[in-house]
Amino acid sequence: MRFIDLSHTIEDGLITYKGLPAPIICDFLSRKQSAQHYAPGTQFQIGKIEMVANTGTYLDSPFHRFEDGKDLSSLELRSLANLDGILLRAKGKAQSAIDAKALEGLDIIGKAVLIETGWSQHWRTEKYFEGTHPFLTKEGAQFLADEGAALVGIDSYNIDDIADGTRPVHTILLGAGIPIVEHMCNLDQLPQDNFRFFAVPVKVKGMGTFPVRAFAILD
Repeated sequence: MRFIDLSHTIEDGLITYKGLPAPIICDFLSRKQSAQHYAPGTQFQIGKIEMVANTGTYLDSPFHRFEDGKDLSSLELRSLANLDGILLRAKGKAQSAIDAKALEGLDIIGKAVLIETGWSQHWRTEKYFEGTHPFLTKEGAQFLADEGAALVGIDSYNIDDIADGTRPVHTILLGAGIPIVEHMCNLDQLPQDNFRFFAVPVKVKGMGTFPVRAFAILD
């Protein structure tokens, strides 16, 4: 089996989304400090991280958008792991908006639908936050919901057009119970189909979003 890592690395100072703070990663207990608690030559490190949930490659559950929606702890593993995957190659399209027409002909039902836009090439640069990033339209989101997608992921800055404050894609997909994975990478390494997809967050109650180690296994 071949494993493809589809996640960005989270590190101290990383800016994922303009206006949100970067994570602070440090020692809670350093190896040097731990030495006084154990036998000579035995040391441990206990790390500490302070961050907002929308950091790195992360998954949105319905609770992110809806107060009565499922939070991270309520998501079933079968909705996040070992999903049959299908890839939409939208990289290099003239239009930033990815509509329903681009999705027609894909076998979507019960699958993780991943959208490759190529925007991840700008990760950790100012370009990532500037201009009109690729996004899914309201009609595209409705098409995915109607066709029974299990999960939707994208390698762009936001699956929605950030100029639209109603966030229709988040509203439609999360309203239909379809998790969203944003800020992905390496989607160009995937085939169009015949792969399994995994994006499992920590099981936290009362939170709607958390980073994931998203990856695919090629059949």
